[in-house]
Amino acid sequence: MKNLTTLLLLSLASYNIQAQSFIQAYQNRVNQITQANVTSLLQDFASYGVKTSGSAANNNTLNWLKSKYQTYGYDASQVTEDSFTVNGNTTKNLIITKTGTVYPNIYVIICGHYDTIVGPGVSDNGSGTSIILEAARILKDIPTEYSIKFIHFSGEEQGLIGSNHYVNNVVFQNGVRQLNLKVVFNIDQVGGKLSAPSNFIKCESDQSGLTSNNAQSLTFTQQLATCTSLYSPLQTVMSNTYASDYVPFEAKGDIITGFYETPQSMNEHTSNDTFANVDPTYVFNVGKAAIGALQHFAVATTNLSTNETSFNSLESIKIYPNPAKNFVKLELPKDIKDFKVEITDMSGKLVLSKENETELNTSDLPNGVYLCSIETENQSATRKIVIKK
Repeated sequence: MKNLTTLLLLSLASYNIQAQSFIQAYQNRVNQITQANVTSLLQDFASYGVKTSGSAANNNTLNWLKSKYQTYGYDASQVTEDSFTVNGNTTKNLIITKTGTVYPNIYVIICGHYDTIVGPGVSDNGSGTSIILEAARILKDIPTEYSIKFIHFSGEEQGLIGSNHYVNNVVFQNGVRQLNLKVVFNIDQVGGKLSAPSNFIKCESDQSGLTSNNAQSLTFTQQLATCTSLYSPLQTVMSNTYASDYVPFEAKGDIITGFYETPQSMNEHTSNDTFANVDPTYVFNVGKAAIGALQHFAVATTNLSTNETSFNSLESIKIYPNPAKNFVKLELPKDIKDFKVEITDMSGKLVLSKENETELNTSDLPNGVYLCSIETENQSATRKIVIKK
């Protein structure tokens, strides 16, 4: 393993000096993430309640995750589970592997935890969970030079137990490295705050712990920030890493980076960490940045397949005025003729439904935040609207 590790470090050294530039194929795939999918995933995650490691809700969430990967087309050979105990209860990490074309034995890890401790944890960390799922869906059949592992950790809230177990029993066995990692990209708490929308995201760099991997972490985090600027509307804030699932990897010398919301919502570890309090649009935008960066880290092909040339034109929809009083207008692409519009409150209750109408009467709706979804036969888009009279 020593020779392969040396080869990996040399490969990374030469790779890091290459200039980053915009790649249209990466943007096309980024555009395949949809607000409707993100919103639905956040709502589904919320529906499983408090996901304390080893609880029934935690296990149900794991099964939901597995079913999603099955729906995306990942086969049983790509899905593994890593079992461990927390306070005497069995829980599992879920690992999905997509094999690289050039460096199949060198892995890019994108990870986040799915356990919670007080509330349903829609920001901490249903947000990261949803983004990882969308990344896995979109990149399922996209060739990448490096292998990718999509990992959902449990036991994070009890002290990084799941990621520690994975690092010390899978990445390493009896102290001997089994997996060579290019970078660990962690996404934790990127739900934002509905009452205070943000256009910024923290890009986290390891500047503590071991010193031998600090410089490379900073390099990858600078690349993460560049990808964020290239493929999303978010602006970046450079920050240091903190106590999340990348820490056990860093302690073994691996290179880490990550995303974290800014400003911090302060809803984590409380009953207020619900779907009603996160900003689905913010999660959607962080997802764009993450999918752009993951393609960069794993070196995705720049060639577009036939089915990648299609674009969800509904994503360009404009809804105004916002905030609104007595009406909302929709400005749709010219090619959209037949469509359905639904407005739901933040609990998911349907409050208005229309077909083929571009001006909606909202005079009967009380002040508050709503989700406006537009659907055609094969496209959908969702936007947040505010009613304020």
